[in-house]
This record gives sequence, structure tokens and C-alpha cells, in this order.
Amino acid sequence: MNKIIKNTLILTAITLVSGLLLGIVYDITKEPIAVAQENTKQEAFRAVLSDADSFETYEDFDAESAAELLSENGYTADDITEIAVGKDGGGETVGYVVNVTSHEGYAGDIQISVGIASDGTVKGIEMLSISETAGLGMKAAEAEFKDQFKDKNVEKFSYTKTGEEGDDKIDAISGATITTNAVTNAVDAALVYFQNELGGGVNE
Repeated sequence: MNKIIKNTLILTAITLVSGLLLGIVYDITKEPIAVAQENTKQEAFRAVLSDADSFETYEDFDAESAAELLSENGYTADDITEIAVGKDGGGETVGYVVNVTSHEGYAGDIQISVGIASDGTVKGIEMLSISETAGLGMKAAEAEFKDQFKDKNVEKFSYTKTGEEGDDKIDAISGATITTNAVTNAVDAALVYFQNELGGGVNE
């Protein structure tokens, strides 16, 4: 009986110490992790909207109304998570960065930053988080695929498997149609939000 009590006390002590140490490690690492995530995000912002010298949080963003807008336009598998306003050195707005999470990825969610100039031109896209199949869906993170969206002023994009040409056409990644569809829809979701809530662009 004494042995059982002793072992129980030892296990309890180990559990308490482990919990305490985990709490300390979390407190120590949470700030550096947050800083690293913010730096990654800022790098993505600069990559997709290079005309901007600085970025500010778009204070009027409302996730619930954004979700309703996307749903009304058929984008039920995408969420707008954040909007940043890109400004030049004089403080003038040159465009916006729209962060979108797609729930249509083959291997899970795909998080994307989409840079859109004030006239509605997509200036670039950047992956914030993607874990698709190596050699297939992960090609979505490569410049060859991403640059198809760059400097295009269209109402929406669609992908093609036949090489069909047009500013609004995106060549599908061979063997990764699901990923291609997810990314294309995410960019289109960003455009829908821009066209209805921010600048208007081609829909003005």
C-alpha cells in the first residue's frame, strides 16, 4: 500500500514539474514565434505589393461580413482572415494585401497573401502556409505557377488543362488539379472582397 502511495506521489510530482516546465518554455518561446510569424507575413506583404513602403491593418475589416460576401459569391471554402493597406512614402494608398485561407487543399488548408493594386490589378500572390504533396501540389509555391497571377487585371481567374490563353487563364499544375483549384479560388475570393469592399477595380 505504501509503495502505491509512494509511486502515486512520484508520478504526481513528475506531472507537476513537467507542466511547470512546459509553461515556462511556452512563455519563453511564444514571443519569438510571434515575431517570426509577423516577419514572415511582412515579407509576404512586400513580395505581393512591392509598390508599398509600409502596411497598416485595415481597421474596417469584419470577418463575419466577409464570410457572408464570399458565400453569396460561391466561395464557401475560403475565409478572408486579414486585410492590410499598402501605402507609399507619402502615405497614399497604393493597394491592399488580402490574406485568404482555402479549405480546399489536397493535404489541408492553404494560406495565401494576395496583393491587389488600387486599380484592381493583382500584383502577386505568396504562400503563407502550404503542405501539399511534394513534386505536385507544392509546385503552387514556385514562381512558375505564382507568376501567372502577377500583373493581371481581371474580374476573376479560372484554370485550364488545355493551355487555353488569356489573362484570366491559369495553367493547372500537372497532377495537382485540386491544389490549382484551391489557389485559384482563393485568389478569386480576394478579388471578390476587393471589388465589393475596397477599391472596385474592374467592377467599378
